[in-house]
Amino acid sequence: MSEQVNVIGGGLAGAEAAWQLATRGIKVKLYEMKPYKRSPAHKSDGFAELVCSNSLRSDDSLYNAVGLLHQEMRNAKSLIMESADKNRVPAGGALAVDRERFSAYITEKIKTHRLIEIITQEIKSLPKPEEGLSIVATGPLTSNALAGSISEAIGGEKLSFYDAIAPVIYKDSIDFEKAWYQSRYDKGDKFDYINCPLDKEQYYAFVEALQTGEKVEFHDFETPTYFDGCLPIEVMAERGRDTLMYGPMKPVGLSNPHTSERPYAVVQLRQDNKEDTLRNMVGFQTKLKHTEQTRIFRTIPGLEKAVFARLGGIHKNTFIKSPILLDKFLRLKTQPHIMFAGQITGCEGYVESASIGWLAGYFAAEITKGRTPLLPPRETAFGCQLAHLQDDTDIEHYQPMNINFGLFPELPKVETSKGKLRYLKGTEKKAALSTRALKASEEWLHEIGC
Repeated sequence: MSEQVNVIGGGLAGAEAAWQLATRGIKVKLYEMKPYKRSPAHKSDGFAELVCSNSLRSDDSLYNAVGLLHQEMRNAKSLIMESADKNRVPAGGALAVDRERFSAYITEKIKTHRLIEIITQEIKSLPKPEEGLSIVATGPLTSNALAGSISEAIGGEKLSFYDAIAPVIYKDSIDFEKAWYQSRYDKGDKFDYINCPLDKEQYYAFVEALQTGEKVEFHDFETPTYFDGCLPIEVMAERGRDTLMYGPMKPVGLSNPHTSERPYAVVQLRQDNKEDTLRNMVGFQTKLKHTEQTRIFRTIPGLEKAVFARLGGIHKNTFIKSPILLDKFLRLKTQPHIMFAGQITGCEGYVESASIGWLAGYFAAEITKGRTPLLPPRETAFGCQLAHLQDDTDIEHYQPMNINFGLFPELPKVETSKGKLRYLKGTEKKAALSTRALKASEEWLHEIGC
């Protein structure tokens, strides 16, 4: 087999896969259709563009599953994590990045690697066997032509859902006579989040406005099925008048320094770039029309004169039923010269997508060299990600999944002081799962020479 691999797509998964291949001495042809053509959600020409939030979520590797995945990827010399760490912005316990610098760093690394050839071209059909091993990492925004080719190849076993983008506001347009700086429960730096308070009357008026505001219309042939981890704000509002108070607008852990009263609800804005000139509305993904977003969001105290650097939007996400289509090395069972990586496989989230790209790159490198890849241990975050893509117990309801401790194998019971056996719970269990995972992942990475 030729020591060259094709990678289709320059998002987080594709960039990570290409980097892992190249650092293992494998030549890469990286196909990216930007700037020749863009999806509805992409705006820049760089690789690994973040189109939704600028947060890679919690960076706590002991008590949070995604933080654990962060650490495993750092240990695995992930390019995505290298850029995230170099371009992070304050966000309390979360790992948020300056999205432009994050992408620029990765783009420069990819463009200057001697073994990576970049080809600006839209791939409209799956490569043939004679073209060699290929990794499809086109993400949830796969172009219609290639999506059609994939659907044909897998017998129509394709699903889609819809994902919405949160608005971004210029910080200097926020009224700080009403808003204030504070992280929830004062965790992290107080400047990490800006809070805009609503009283009871304002909150319910806001919910009604969300419920009645004009939304983006779907075509007759489209049936939206949202991922629960990224619901549009108005869809949450439609589920009940108080839903938002237990979601992104919950007031707990915050105190308004402008008044002696606790706010009934709060809108938080998180830093979006290193200079801290932009703030994104936390949890405010939306499919409202742009004119409605401006009108409704400016009713929030402190945002009456908000200037939007970017309004929210909606885009279609596509993914395949990986558990019945892919083998344990992410190869299409019916066409093993085709591999899949990233969110198109049914993982969910920036870091999760990159981690599957990392695995695809490692797998492809070993296969190209005529070796059998060593699978990550099941108890690692890498292993749990892979296990989700192979779990066909409820294939009809297969959905994208963020990394979470529910995916990890159960820990053995421990003996109590009274000689009885019990399962660990709560933070004690999370810490034990993380400790076990990191130990196993370090041993695995050492064994594969990383």
